[in-house]
Amino acid sequence: MTAKHLRLILGDQLNPMHTWFEHIDADVVYVIAELHQEANYTKHHVQKISAFFAAMANFAQDLESKGHRVCYLTLDDSAAYQDLPQLIKALVARYACQSFSFQRPDEYRLRAQLAGMSAQLALPVVEVDSEHFLLPFDELPSHFKAATHVRMENFYRLMRKRFSILMAGLKPAGGAWNFDANNRQSFKQADLKLIPKPLVFDNSAEEYLQRIKQHNINTIGHESANVAYPINRQQSLVLLDYFCQHQLANFGNFQDAMTVASPYAWSLYHSRLSFSLNCKMLSPMEVINTALIAYQDSEGKITLAQIEGFVRQILGWREYVRGMYWVNMPNYAEQNFLGAKRNLPAFFWNADTKMQCLKSAISQSLEHAYAHHIQRLMITGNFALLAGISPSQVDDWYLGIYIDAIEWVELPNTRSMALFADGGWIATKPYAASGNYVNKMSDYCKNCHYKVKEKVSSNACPLNSLYWNFIDQNYDKFAANHRMSFPIRNWDKVDPAQKIAIREKAAELLNDLDKL
Repeated sequence: MTAKHLRLILGDQLNPMHTWFEHIDADVVYVIAELHQEANYTKHHVQKISAFFAAMANFAQDLESKGHRVCYLTLDDSAAYQDLPQLIKALVARYACQSFSFQRPDEYRLRAQLAGMSAQLALPVVEVDSEHFLLPFDELPSHFKAATHVRMENFYRLMRKRFSILMAGLKPAGGAWNFDANNRQSFKQADLKLIPKPLVFDNSAEEYLQRIKQHNINTIGHESANVAYPINRQQSLVLLDYFCQHQLANFGNFQDAMTVASPYAWSLYHSRLSFSLNCKMLSPMEVINTALIAYQDSEGKITLAQIEGFVRQILGWREYVRGMYWVNMPNYAEQNFLGAKRNLPAFFWNADTKMQCLKSAISQSLEHAYAHHIQRLMITGNFALLAGISPSQVDDWYLGIYIDAIEWVELPNTRSMALFADGGWIATKPYAASGNYVNKMSDYCKNCHYKVKEKVSSNACPLNSLYWNFIDQNYDKFAANHRMSFPIRNWDKVDPAQKIAIREKAAELLNDLDKL
């Protein structure tokens, strides 16, 4: 059966509110396809692939139930095609299409691929907006400039004003733009009992796991018979409501905290809505508005500090990293300001390390395909920064292991925030920390093999000597950075003999990171 128009829906474009779907047109066929190129462009967590495939299948079924024509292809169906362009060309021919349309991909890689293919098609090709982000794509150059530091706080304030969110006229509600000082609490013993049980779903993954194995897709992480994350809009809304009811009231307080002393240590007060958002099953504004209503109706149980911390992640950070990504691609992926080139240690793939902080964060990532932002930034990211791990290898690991990882959001967080590989486009200093930070924000150090207070002994916390060695090795690059003046001065005060001991200890560790 022929169709005049072919429209492509990618796995992260599952937006049922898109204007494409306002009218049913028998002349339009929507193609949704499991693709080998997407399953294999990096080594993904097996639960990540299962979740994407499940969400895509659900979206296809939803469209069909509403009367739309859908061409849904599994790996079995798409295996005969080398890549996405070859598949599209074949479908255009099969349906004798007169036009091809696609929503603008969020990844540079895919947009470039579709642009190259479009130039070869002998029919009109139309790129449309995904209708998801709050800041229009065409406005990004007005707010971001390539290879230039753009302060997130300034961008965030502009977005607050633009959308009149948490504003009292022209001023911020409560008289402050953010409440970071209130949001750096660690868990006390009494707090641990109050951590809510996470809401997880029981979506069967068996069908998708079978195809992943049958097609020899190389994956990482622990397999699960079920997809615990939302795979459709309805489940996504349930998770959003659950967060607002049970987690938002303490989200800000503990958004940077970590623990091993709770059965819910992997989820804590985090919403875990990023997969739903990044697949576009939820829109950012509806998430913000739902949280704002919960805040307003809470009779003071949800404080301004809690809601502001959550709003900043979506209205500020999420929109900000998207802008930084697009204005800096494709050069972003080549940045390596600190010249880091060591290989990622083997324990990133199996969590077999004596460092409790890394063991906890990595084992959680392998088991759930999830870790919250501080575990990513200040545990695995901080270690990779201090150890001088190749940014490309770290990129691949983050992109593959996390269920919500899509390059537009992963790359700025990894290259800029975790590794300072851009030299300061986002962060004005490297987010480097010794064991003291981990000890302050978590209970990881309490039962660790290593001693957090020691620097050079045989069982000293590796982060301590690696931190000071990092300062020493990059002294010249950091000397002119006023935000690094405090650690630089402290390093200058260290006794020469102690400096030698720290350098030697760090060299010993760096010579065989796999043994840590």
